[in-house]
Amino acid sequence: MTRQIPPAVAMMPRVTKLPAGTRLWRCHRTNYPAVGFKAVEAHTLFDGSRFDSTAEDRYPYLYATREPTTALAEVLLRSMDFDPVIGSRLVSWAQASQYTLAQVVTNADLTLISLRTEEDLAAVCQTTWLLDSEPDDYPRTRYWAQELRRQAKGAQGLLWMSRRHRPREALVLFGDRCGAEPVGSAPLVSHDLATLDGVYEANRLLAPLRAAIVPPKPDV
Repeated sequence: MTRQIPPAVAMMPRVTKLPAGTRLWRCHRTNYPAVGFKAVEAHTLFDGSRFDSTAEDRYPYLYATREPTTALAEVLLRSMDFDPVIGSRLVSWAQASQYTLAQVVTNADLTLISLRTEEDLAAVCQTTWLLDSEPDDYPRTRYWAQELRRQAKGAQGLLWMSRRHRPREALVLFGDRCGAEPVGSAPLVSHDLATLDGVYEANRLLAPLRAAIVPPKPDV
């Protein structure tokens, strides 16, 4: 575990290219656009996600994944236990119905700091703690993201192995470094999880993870 302040040394972040035209997936709140970067900073000490910006380092950010199942798992399966009777993870429709699963595509080549391997993590004086720690440690992981931005000023985001769908990849883009419209919605595939069709598609994808959205009861 490296639950510590970043050391006062020059790190050697290892970077990778995400080519223009790469198709990505997002499970985003339906009342926000699929290609929208979030501009609201997380509190320095409370709430927020692993690599959100804070008032100490303001930047719009966008989380995405390489596969649709990963996008669903990253949002819907957080801290989700398996039901002790049926052995599956059951997501309430009330929760899932707030989201849409959508495909977006990169409009430009993007340079990302790779955090996918132990060698990648060691290059920035870290271990899997940075990626696997619980929400109580998110203020620290956000601080580390800010340090990585300082150490790699040309990096436009971070790329890592999804905690909830290993070994698939998840990423975050830094909106202040990606230029205008770094992602677009064409060709757009979209599944509204407030609809039965959307729930059906999500459950088809989640089935290998022993997870499912409980659909709303039909009107009598």
